[in-house]
Amino acid sequence: MKVFMMRDPKNILRHELIGLDCKIVESTNKSYIGIKGKIIYETMKTIAIETEKGRKNVLKKGTIFRVRLGEKEVDIDGNYLVARPEDRIKKKFKKW
Repeated sequence: MKVFMMRDPKNILRHELIGLDCKIVESTNKSYIGIKGKIIYETMKTIAIETEKGRKNVLKKGTIFRVRLGEKEVDIDGNYLVARPEDRIKKKFKKW
């Protein structure tokens, strides 16, 4: 029997981010702040966001992403996301 877990604020790091609405709320690169759109692609070190002005590639490290999960918004520290997506979903996080 396969158990399906819904994405929620407690387990978001162990789920796929592609398809979520996202906004950059903090970053060491000030030009990223305010970028918003839908996450369309993820690599080990970057997240691609489709905005009204086109695709923006944003470094995960040093960036806080605010994603929408239904009615809730969750801030994710990009430093926790720095890994290949397929490896990250298997990883256990102590502080999250």
